Amino acid sequence: MIAGTTWQVDKEVVRSARGVVAAQSRAAAEVGAEILRAGGNAVDAAIAASLALGVVEPWMSGLGGGGCMLVWLAEEGRAEAIDFGMVSPRKLDPALYPLAGGKAGDLFGWPAVVGDRNLHGPFSVAVPGQADGYRLAHERFGRLPFAELAAPAIALAEAGLAVDWYVSQTIANAARELRLHPEAAAVWLPEGLPPVPPWTGDPLRLALPGLADSLRELAEEGPRGFYEGGLAMRLLADCTRLGVPIDAADLAAYRARITAPLAAEHRGNRFLAMPGLYAGTSFVRCLELLRELEPGRDRHPGPAAFTAYARALLGAYRERLTDQGDDRRAPACTSHLSVVDRHGNLVALTQTLLSTFGSKLLAPGTGLLLNNGIMWFDPRPGGPNAIGPAKRPLSNMCPVLGFSGERRFALGASGGRRILPAVLQIASFLADFEMSLEDAFRQPRLDVSGPDLVTLDARLGFAIEPDALSGVPVRSLPPQPSPLLFACPGAVLHDAAEERNEGMTEIWQPRAAAAAEI
Repeated sequence: MIAGTTWQVDKEVVRSARGVVAAQSRAAAEVGAEILRAGGNAVDAAIAASLALGVVEPWMSGLGGGGCMLVWLAEEGRAEAIDFGMVSPRKLDPALYPLAGGKAGDLFGWPAVVGDRNLHGPFSVAVPGQADGYRLAHERFGRLPFAELAAPAIALAEAGLAVDWYVSQTIANAARELRLHPEAAAVWLPEGLPPVPPWTGDPLRLALPGLADSLRELAEEGPRGFYEGGLAMRLLADCTRLGVPIDAADLAAYRARITAPLAAEHRGNRFLAMPGLYAGTSFVRCLELLRELEPGRDRHPGPAAFTAYARALLGAYRERLTDQGDDRRAPACTSHLSVVDRHGNLVALTQTLLSTFGSKLLAPGTGLLLNNGIMWFDPRPGGPNAIGPAKRPLSNMCPVLGFSGERRFALGASGGRRILPAVLQIASFLADFEMSLEDAFRQPRLDVSGPDLVTLDARLGFAIEPDALSGVPVRSLPPQPSPLLFACPGAVLHDAAEERNEGMTEIWQPRAAAAAEI
C-alpha cells in the first residue's frame, strides 16, 4: 500500500508443467493457451494470441501495424529474430512535414510539425508489417494451419468489443483526435462521446465493422493476401479514400525478414535481443554499462543497484537518440506477449500501432486501424532518424530472451520509451538477483525515458541524489493503473530444474494476464 492512497494491487504467477502464454489481455492469453492445447507450438500460440490482441485491444496493435519477435528453438538450441516493423511509403516527401515551432505533444517530444501531420491523419501512416510477420513466422516455425490460428480472432471480432471502464477510459483519452476523423469517430465515439458501460452491469459491446471479414479473408488467402490479394485491394481503396500515400508497389515490396539476434554475456548469464533499429542495441549497451552493479549478499536490489540502472539507462539513451537511425549509412502504445510451450520453446513478440489508436484513421472497407509509424522519425532533417521515403524508423520495442542457470525466459513490454527500462530491470532482477518471476514483477522499478529525467516508484522508499547522476533531476511518484508510469511488461519462464513453466504480467495493468495450457 502506498501512503496517501488506498491502492493495494497484486497478481500471482501462473505455473504449469505444460505451456504458458502471458499477454496484455486475458482473452488473448487464453486464445494462445487453447492453441497449445490443440497441439500448436509456441509460435502458433504467439500468432493466434497476437491476432486476438488486435481485436480485444485494437487501439494498441493489429494488422494495421507492425512489430518484431524473438524465437528460441529448444531442441535445436538456437534463436532467430523476425523483423516486421513498419516502413515509410516509397513516395513519402519530407517536405510535407515542416516544423511549426515548439515541441509536439507526443510520446517522444520531437519538434512540432505543422498540423501534427506526423502524429495523426493520412501522412502519419507507414506501410504495415504485421501480416507478413505472421507469414514468415508461420512458414518457418508453425505447426497448425494458419486458418486455425486466425479462427479465435475472427470469433472475437464477430462478437464485438466488450466495453468496460478501461475501454471507456482508453477511448476517452484519444477522443480529441478521434473526433477529427469521421470513420473512426463513427465507431469509437457513438453519439459523439466515448461509450460507457451501463451502471446495471449489463454487457455493452461495440461493433467492429469490417474487421471480422478482413480476418476471414486473411485466413482464406494467407497473410500475403494483405499485400497482393483481395485484402490488399480493399486496403488500397481505403488508403485512396483516406488520402494515405501508400500504393500497390509499397504493399507488394514489403517483406518481413529473418535476422540473427544480438547476443550479450552478463555476469555468467546470456541474453538475446532484437537487432537493428529496435531498443535491443540499447539493452545490450546497458548491460555493458552495468558492470559496476554489485548484487550484494541480500540478493535484493537497493539504492546502489538503482543508481547503476539509472546511470546505464541515461547513458544508453544519450547515445541512442543522437546516433541511431536508418540513414542508409549504417544498419540501424504497443502490446507485448510471451509464450513458452511444453517443449521449452520460447517466443517474445512485441507489436504496435505506435500511438493509442495509431493514426486515428479507421479504414472503412477493412475495419483496420492504421498505424502512425511516421511519428517514430525525428522531423528535423539531416539526422540518422530523419523522415524519409522507404525507411525503417527507430523503434522502442525490446523483446528479450534470457538464459540464467537452469532458467530461460522470454520478456518484453509496452510503453514507448519506458519499455527499455522495464525490460532491463526485470532481466537484471531475474539474472543478477536470482529472483523468482513473481518477485521480479512485484519489485518496484524506476523509469528513465530519455537523457534528462529519472522517475522512481515511490514504493522503493529511498532517493537517488541528482549529484550521483550528473545533475539529472529525480522525482518519486506512486504507480497507478493509468497511465502506467513504469511500462507494462510480461514474461514467461522455463525452469528446467523444476520441470515447470511460469507466466507473469504487470500487476498494475488490470487486463494483462497469463494463461496455462492445462
